[in-house]
Amino acid sequence: MPTVIGYHDVKDKDHWLASPKREEFFGPLGVTNIRTFVDPQNPSRVGLLMDVPDMDAVMAAMETEAAAEAMAHDGVVPETLVILVEA
Repeated sequence: MPTVIGYHDVKDKDHWLASPKREEFFGPLGVTNIRTFVDPQNPSRVGLLMDVPDMDAVMAAMETEAAAEAMAHDGVVPETLVILVEA
């Protein structure tokens, strides 16, 4: 099971940190051990570290309207999203 890092900018760090949307979106995909991070030099840049059992399923899910809605709810700036996969 690879560990994945995703980072991006957000409009409101506190809202993003408090949001339940990560668990609601990634939980049904079997994603576990989701941890959140904030750049101390730029608090609008945040990241996730998580264990992903099926990268193909997660990448397909990221292309759905549900993903767009979750990101919009959380204030994610979609064009800043970078995903790194453990090699």
